[in-house]
Amino acid sequence: MFAQLSERRMHWIRWILTGGWLLIIASLFYDPWTSALTTADHPWSPLRLSNQCIEVQGECLAEQPYALGTTLFWGAIVPAAIFILLVFGHELWRRICPLSFLSQIPRALGWQRQFKRENKKTGKVRYELAKVDRNSWLGRNYAYVQFSWLFIGLCGRILFFNGDRLMLGGWLLFTVAMAITVGYLYGGKSWCQYFCPMAPVQSIYGEPGGLLASKAHTSEELITQSMCRTVLPDGKEQSACVACQNPCIDIDAERTYWNSLNQPETAFLRYGYVGLVIGYFVYYYLYAGNWNYYFSGVWSRQTDQLNSLLSPGFYLFDQAINIPKIVAVPLVLGACTAIAYGAGRWLEKRIKAHNRQQQNSLNIDIIRHRIFTVCTFAIFNFFFIFAGRPLIQLLPLAVQYLYDIGLVTLSTLWLYKTWRRSADLYSRENLANRFRKQLEKLQVNVSQFLEGRTLSDLNTHEVYVLAKVLPGFTREKRHQAYKGVVREALEEGYVNYSSSLEVLQQMRQELGITDDEHRLVLEELGIEDPALLNPDRQRTLENQIRLTGYRKSLERLLLLQQKQASFNTFEPTSLQDSAAIRSLRRQYSITPQEEEWILSGFSDETSSIKKAEFLLAQLPELIDCYRALNQPILQEHKAVLTLLQENISHKKELIVRSVLQTLEQLQSAPASLPLAQSLQQASPTVLSELLEQEHWDDRLPAEIRQCLTEPGEKPLSCSLELSPETILPYLEVLLQDQNPMVQAAALYMLTQLAPQRSQTIGINYGHQFNSHLVQYTLDHFLAWQSTSTKNPPLTEFPDLEKVVYLFNSDFFHRMQSETLIALAERAEVRTYNKGDVITEAGDTCRELLLLIEGDANVHYQTETGVRIEQLHPGQTLDELEVLAHSKSENTIIADSRSTRILAISVDQFDDLLDHDPDFARRVLELESRQLQRFVRSVQVF
Repeated sequence: MFAQLSERRMHWIRWILTGGWLLIIASLFYDPWTSALTTADHPWSPLRLSNQCIEVQGECLAEQPYALGTTLFWGAIVPAAIFILLVFGHELWRRICPLSFLSQIPRALGWQRQFKRENKKTGKVRYELAKVDRNSWLGRNYAYVQFSWLFIGLCGRILFFNGDRLMLGGWLLFTVAMAITVGYLYGGKSWCQYFCPMAPVQSIYGEPGGLLASKAHTSEELITQSMCRTVLPDGKEQSACVACQNPCIDIDAERTYWNSLNQPETAFLRYGYVGLVIGYFVYYYLYAGNWNYYFSGVWSRQTDQLNSLLSPGFYLFDQAINIPKIVAVPLVLGACTAIAYGAGRWLEKRIKAHNRQQQNSLNIDIIRHRIFTVCTFAIFNFFFIFAGRPLIQLLPLAVQYLYDIGLVTLSTLWLYKTWRRSADLYSRENLANRFRKQLEKLQVNVSQFLEGRTLSDLNTHEVYVLAKVLPGFTREKRHQAYKGVVREALEEGYVNYSSSLEVLQQMRQELGITDDEHRLVLEELGIEDPALLNPDRQRTLENQIRLTGYRKSLERLLLLQQKQASFNTFEPTSLQDSAAIRSLRRQYSITPQEEEWILSGFSDETSSIKKAEFLLAQLPELIDCYRALNQPILQEHKAVLTLLQENISHKKELIVRSVLQTLEQLQSAPASLPLAQSLQQASPTVLSELLEQEHWDDRLPAEIRQCLTEPGEKPLSCSLELSPETILPYLEVLLQDQNPMVQAAALYMLTQLAPQRSQTIGINYGHQFNSHLVQYTLDHFLAWQSTSTKNPPLTEFPDLEKVVYLFNSDFFHRMQSETLIALAERAEVRTYNKGDVITEAGDTCRELLLLIEGDANVHYQTETGVRIEQLHPGQTLDELEVLAHSKSENTIIADSRSTRILAISVDQFDDLLDHDPDFARRVLELESRQLQRFVRSVQVF
């Protein structure tokens, strides 16, 4: 709601509010005027003193006219902050908070602590803005630090500065000084993120979002909620984020909430805050012996507050308890905090246990979220029973009722809205919004289906439904849109290579994207932008915003330099040492590696060349791996090797194709020829196949085509004398592949070459394998090792064996891995002796049969007699009859001493066809080709 208010307007609002706040602080030290409004004989002031006896520990307090500074601060400003947080969200509070504004004074003046960084190779010196290290003690424990400040502040209110104007003024000035000091010591909003005692309160009331707060994850704006921003001379706003915290509440409060939901400090803050607030207000009763002491507001004007520090801290049943107030206050607040935290954890465990007993579908995250929601709702209303009440009671009764009804109504609406939220719903909305953007990029015409609505008007479910029913939204476009979502999610750190499969699972189900298609997308993205999958590259939404802010600032600066110099072209590197760019580096904490990456992106040509060079550097390793697997000592495991080698060949094809696309973009640029020469020398075989199959003649300049088709200077050679020790590292690399079939096959080859090494991997790293197939293979190997000293044959790994033979078959070749694994689980291996009948003419075809070992003869009954055709391993038997559920027209007889058949029940096969549309499509394509071959063979006869 308030996120879209211009920064320029908010800047003036902050000045006004901060000025008013500083004026109140000044009034705490000198205010000879407002006390006149509180005299008992004032004719109209509602704040005038009454003759009512306010008892404290059985004695009436003597009152004198008082200045209004403390009364306004505690009675209006503090309650207003809580109200703003719950109703309008942190996005308003953070943009108007005076302390947050004052903490940015050092940044505005350019006086911030910096670290000196010197490049030992070049001797260049650069300065980086100091930030709190997330791995430091403060970075790990800041939540407890902030809660401790809040605890000290509330104890201090009761003991020192509730009514003592000078003490309150001193405390507030100390807090201002601390905020400015932190602003000097650390960049960004480090005061707000790591020190401010109001931060826990903001989290409790402002997360996952205020009643009227905007949703950052569905916003089309680049600058969301209370993000740090700056105003350019032309009036446009630009992010000034330096990624001082990750995740950042200022960018997306709900994202921060779900990320921290299960962290131990979150439960402590949520439950502990409830106890702290209850303890704070209850103590007034425990101290005075009545509620009138609090509701009269006399505590905010007690000038002798310091004199009561050593007086009795409790007064119960008309009896003072001689525990000093300075001890009683932290004792009560600490005990209430501990009790509330313990009660909250106990209640949470009981509800979770009850949920498990009742076998409800609620997961533990939703249970904890809803407990937190109820706690916030309850403590908000409890807080406003007391907060500001001394002033509210001065208003007419009707206004008081309206005030109470309004608070309960707003908090109930907040409860209703927040109760329905979940991490899954947030993720679905987030991904749907990303997918909506990809649909817009593809420029799919959807207006005719939306009856006047736009894509942005569709809810989460409608977006996915639309994608399924759009006539022009082909499978290729769906793949392209999903690829765009994955790229964006990887760039922002929303997912990484390992987590993407699980996080994006719901979206794949909505779009009909299989796990294998997801892995293919990752492979393609790894080829197109290798840095995306680099685990050493820090990728977070905050970091992405920081780098984008620097890039835009740099672009603007270079554009201004270009206009001033009146030249048409410019080089970013020529201005690297200018004072303006050094200032930008410090402001955004840019490292040399980040600057090099950003500068390379200024030129599309330079960026493309670097990407192509990186890809070409990967080819030799893949080729070496391929050759290492092509050794005579491994040939007895040819079926398994074929699976591994084809995976490597597929990656080589992706790289070569990507480099060819780069050459197509570069055309006749000077860098094209060296790249073409490097490509031709690195992988001439794959290159020639792609050039022939994909018709690149019309897409590349003649000079480049000639270079790519010329024979290399050195003939290709492959050493056939590699030792097992040389081959092992390549297999261990393949063991890290994301394809479970490749992992299991590599593990099997390791068991053949180095059983002890395989055993070590299984014992130490076996828990890291998530695939059932890999775990199954590993368990069988460890069981074999315990009973035998020989290397286990492939038949000892039934599931892997079935997957390998399915992969090598003509019918299932290059089928997606998850489909092959599912088929293998449904399949059964049968053994026949020579002469045994496998199927007989006239039998109903109830199984799809795959010959995996030995030979078999098919006896065809023709008009001229019986024609015999021999089948070899890898061929399927009577697949057309199986798919048609018809009777077999031929007799198949085993023709070797041991003929092994892989049988898949037609019911299981049909079930897989029903649940896997991609598999059904592939089967249809395969059968179409089979029919075409059959028709051609008939025509020959």
